Amino acid sequence: MSKSCSGKNHQAAGHPCFGANHKNNARIHLPVAPGCNISCGFCERRFDCANENRPGVTSRVLTPSQALDRVRALLAHPEVGPNLKVVGIAGPGDPLANEKTFETLRLVKAAYPHLQLCLSTNGLLLSERLDALKEIGVGSITVTMNALTPQTGAKVYQWVNLGGTVVRGETGASALIDAQLTGLEAAARAGMLVKVNSVYIPGVNHHETLPLALVAKRLGADMMNILPLIAQGAFRDHRVPTDVEMAMIRDQAEQILPQARHCKQCRADAAGILGQDLDLSTLEAAPQTPAKGFCC
Repeated sequence: MSKSCSGKNHQAAGHPCFGANHKNNARIHLPVAPGCNISCGFCERRFDCANENRPGVTSRVLTPSQALDRVRALLAHPEVGPNLKVVGIAGPGDPLANEKTFETLRLVKAAYPHLQLCLSTNGLLLSERLDALKEIGVGSITVTMNALTPQTGAKVYQWVNLGGTVVRGETGASALIDAQLTGLEAAARAGMLVKVNSVYIPGVNHHETLPLALVAKRLGADMMNILPLIAQGAFRDHRVPTDVEMAMIRDQAEQILPQARHCKQCRADAAGILGQDLDLSTLEAAPQTPAKGFCC
């Protein structure tokens, strides 16, 4: 077995989103990245309820030092702390579009070098920021891809920010898809553990899910996670996929790439065992900054 494969297997074994031991290994998402460089039609970050469990939601945005305090608080938890394996950043915007992501990861790496570092991104800046991620020691990454063609992408994405210029329609979608594919391949070649997330939208992108799995596998992805649409934002009146539809598409995609069927569509401030998240706010002394009015 090559050193690269051995390293990936080690990371997967400890990572609840990739490995089989998701019922015991804990993770924490640090909500330090509010800014986003694309607008997904199904994304809604303008409000937060304590019982909501969906991506893009956090009770507050943390500074890097507050994020480090949160890691420390979870490590001190008598039941979950010993099982903490992964520190990730998954928003509430795109981590790579926020400099605080890199500051936070460096702080965590310096304080707790035994913890794995992970992040989730839309992939627009992945190639551009890959060297920085490797230098910090990020070992696993999730790239969310919801389309494989510009025609479909234009239905999913409302706009893409390309170097300060907002681009809409197929032109913006095409630039995003090209960046995602290039970044995914580069991350895989760099030895990172790579998962592809894809939101399944009946009647919009359903026909591209299996082709996307094939392309992702060819480019080096290790796993795929097909997520059911949450009807909100521009898709608030759209039909969500049934359980039968989700089971069928996952069964088909699993013939191509392993599927993360245990995904809970976690919040940007999730902490603990999957499906058993803790509220760490009561353990923190840092002043709270309400998380509202995010710029999508």
